[in-house]
Amino acid sequence: MVQDQSWVHPRGTLATGGWEGVVRHSTARWSHTGLRIAELAGGESLSLPAEPVERIIVPLSGRFTVRYREPGAGSVAAAEHEVALAGRASVFSGPSDVLYLGSGSSAAVHGVGRFAVAEAPTSVQRPTQLIARGEVPVELRGSGQASRQVHNFGVPGVLDAARLIVCEVITPGGNWSSYPPHKHDEHVDGMESELEEIYYFEAAAVRDDVHGDPFGLFSSYSSPAGEIDINAMVRTGDIALVPHGFHGPAVAAPGYDLYYLNVMAGPGPERAWNITDDPHHAWVRESWNEQEMDSRLPFGTEKE
Repeated sequence: MVQDQSWVHPRGTLATGGWEGVVRHSTARWSHTGLRIAELAGGESLSLPAEPVERIIVPLSGRFTVRYREPGAGSVAAAEHEVALAGRASVFSGPSDVLYLGSGSSAAVHGVGRFAVAEAPTSVQRPTQLIARGEVPVELRGSGQASRQVHNFGVPGVLDAARLIVCEVITPGGNWSSYPPHKHDEHVDGMESELEEIYYFEAAAVRDDVHGDPFGLFSSYSSPAGEIDINAMVRTGDIALVPHGFHGPAVAAPGYDLYYLNVMAGPGPERAWNITDDPHHAWVRESWNEQEMDSRLPFGTEKE
């Protein structure tokens, strides 16, 4: 099969309207999720219009202030609110506080640094929620060379959202994540969810005195739900879309740590992340019981 790299978008190729990258639910061949990436200098701001979309604002680096309006009730005008997001030095500094805005809210983001906005179209309204850095569940997943760190700030049971499922993963240099390869492209009650997925990547050298050319690798391949074939080098700012198929591994090259933000949503009746492993590789999970967690984890012991 000829590789279809049209699902992988290098940094800047989706730029529009002051945003470094934008994926919309109206994007061709895309329906249920969205993502915005931006970098602000001092005095700059970007606006998010009121529309039937729920959002999570995620600082990637830097600090931000968000002024937002929730939908008014009846004849009551919407009041403006302001929230400070303390943020973090980088995505490798541990979790950040995040802000969830329900459907119909508008906002303006001010500050200095990089941030992401995860989106999903919905008319179902949920209340605004601020999840502080110290409240973000941090999970160490896998073992051995499949050790990675997951920040579960936007998953069921943590965030009361209508459709969105969002988390972020840090993979130490030389390790594998999104592994074993798995899929979530059909609805099977209690077993598998039908979810689109966006991967936003960042990579960094493991040593402060080396810059290099940080990168990772990302793969996706066909399932009965559809054909796809991705084997790509990914760097900071790159975005990969997974409409269907088995996806993984995401591999951090030796010498370079890898981060990705996952944004998921779908048409199913339940907001759930149920997956099916590729049966050829599912056995790998059992091998983790015989291995130790990577001693480089967890990331994020520094205090902002």
